[in-house]
Amino acid sequence: MVGVTGAGSLPGTDFPAAVRLVMDVLGGDGGIPHLPELPARGPWASLIGRGTAVLTELPVELVAGEWRLGDHPGIDQRRAQATLRDDLDRFEEEAHDYTGTVKLQVAGPWTLAASLFLPLGGRVLGDRAARRDLAQSLADGVAELLAQARRRLPSATIVLQLDEPSLPAVLNGAVPTEGGYFRHRAVHPPEVAEALRPLAEATASGVLHCCAPGLGVDLVRAAGFGAVALDQDLIADVDALAQAVDDGLQLYLGCLPTAGAARDWRPDDLVRRVLGLLRPLELGPVLADRLVLTPACGLAGFSPRQASSALAALRRASELVDEALRQ
Repeated sequence: MVGVTGAGSLPGTDFPAAVRLVMDVLGGDGGIPHLPELPARGPWASLIGRGTAVLTELPVELVAGEWRLGDHPGIDQRRAQATLRDDLDRFEEEAHDYTGTVKLQVAGPWTLAASLFLPLGGRVLGDRAARRDLAQSLADGVAELLAQARRRLPSATIVLQLDEPSLPAVLNGAVPTEGGYFRHRAVHPPEVAEALRPLAEATASGVLHCCAPGLGVDLVRAAGFGAVALDQDLIADVDALAQAVDDGLQLYLGCLPTAGAARDWRPDDLVRRVLGLLRPLELGPVLADRLVLTPACGLAGFSPRQASSALAALRRASELVDEALRQ
């Protein structure tokens, strides 16, 4: 059946309330509850800050608003690690006996490489050896994170979502240098796929999530991911995506827009958007079994009420889309 989940981030700073929301709305048949991310708590809880919490044997510190590799973990990296541990503890309290699928989100190696800086300046992305060490550190840290999650939630199936919003810029040579006057050289797809592959293999159906335009499904498949998560409005090659889904790729479709001013979306509005894109593909029940509806990106910019309403609308829309695709 058509599934439903969140992209990751939610508004506010009340983590227990966020966990209750995802379990209440996304738990049960077809739903995939996820470990909430609340970036309003501070830089250590942002996409990059939480990514530094997962790294192993790679100290990072926050200096003047920039995350830099260092000799020792900075206070913000230690705080990110403590926050992640606390979040896992609280999530375990609510979901310890959950028997469905649960999703964790982690910043990918290329987004981290484009965001972290070397001790003496310059992005990690510009140093081949440094970005290789970063990818290995992340892969080791993700393995530990997943092992912890499986111990905490022994009855659940754990899925990893790798967030790579910077990946198209990395591939296209569009990441600015530290001064902003130049651009880093494009990284070739084989090297990109090589760094991603251990993370794709970490769970049975890893999800590569990118809410920026320009990510091709060929790279997703070459890296070994079983699923791709894309913003519906940024899909350029629908035919290639349809072929990939027909061949077995699972599609996490970001059908609820998150850019611009937040608004309330009704289930019927979302159903029309989804079917308008997917019905012409004529994949029918095959698509229904490989489709998960999501927000286009995180919901941190929504109010708590809007975020709750958005997830509830997605939940109902998933049921209606499932019925439509099976007719």
